[in-house]
Amino acid sequence: MLDEGSVEAAMRGQDAVLSALGHKRYFYPTRILSEGTRNILRAMETHGVPRLVCETSLGIGDSAGRMGLYYTLFVIPVILPFYFWDKTRQERIIAGSNVEWVIVRPGMLTNGDKRGSYRHGPDVGSFLTTVRISRADVADFMLDQLTSDTYLRAAPGVCW
Repeated sequence: MLDEGSVEAAMRGQDAVLSALGHKRYFYPTRILSEGTRNILRAMETHGVPRLVCETSLGIGDSAGRMGLYYTLFVIPVILPFYFWDKTRQERIIAGSNVEWVIVRPGMLTNGDKRGSYRHGPDVGSFLTTVRISRADVADFMLDQLTSDTYLRAAPGVCW
């Protein structure tokens, strides 16, 4: 994602982009997510790709405090501050772009099966308990956003 030429080449002929960028450099300052997303957006605009559906996380922006107390008071500020800083920057870059976009903010990801039933919307999450959702259900929701305008230029949360 950091090689602009590779991103540019991959964008040719695409109708939309689903992005679920992540990394495991949790304990180091990095811009992998934000700069990778910036490269994706540049290539989208160059090739006229109209829509980006991007996964970030509950706990970012106006969803702060909706990952449950444990995440809000310990995990995000103590264990994952650099990761969430980069995700926050990623969201700001997307929001400032000219493409159609939907930012998907899941709760804690699990490897569970797809249930096909989950909550989604601008106020999804919990102050007290950690909210979860399977990667399969997040993928299902993200695929729906490719053709739905319900959350266009919005950042809905999604969890069970």
